Amino acid sequence: MADNHIRITTRSAAQTRKLGHCLGRAIHQATVIALTGDLGSGKTAFVQGLAKGLNVSEKYYITSPTFTIINEYPGRLCLFHVDLYRIAHLAELEEIGLEEILKEDAVIAIEWAQKLPADALADHFELRFNMIGANTRRIEVFAYGHPAVNLLRTLKIQLKDL
Repeated sequence: MADNHIRITTRSAAQTRKLGHCLGRAIHQATVIALTGDLGSGKTAFVQGLAKGLNVSEKYYITSPTFTIINEYPGRLCLFHVDLYRIAHLAELEEIGLEEILKEDAVIAIEWAQKLPADALADHFELRFNMIGANTRRIEVFAYGHPAVNLLRTLKIQLKDL
């Protein structure tokens, strides 16, 4: 496999959360994570694990911010959880302040990232969630930019336990 791509199969929501947890533990600087996949494909479960890996307090229940669009959680690094599902027009991205959030020193997980313009993200991670069965997901992880490729190398090492 290329240095910037891995494919992972999870067989439960718990394993998908563990993938997020592994990535969260490996992150030590601002990182943007683009998440794509159908409804119910595991994006929010992944972000729940990511939050745990970033030491977000368990007092916060991580849910998809479908109606609030953006949730912010304090942790080792601040986590912004963005859900673009209800975004219908590109102008709405400016209204919600996404451009400013992308400049934050934080981890930014963006569900429905395919709604972003193609050039909206520079260095970032992309996870594509595909439902294979009721509980099985094939997740393709792509790293764009040198920091993301280094993070992917770290993630590969951590995933030996998944």
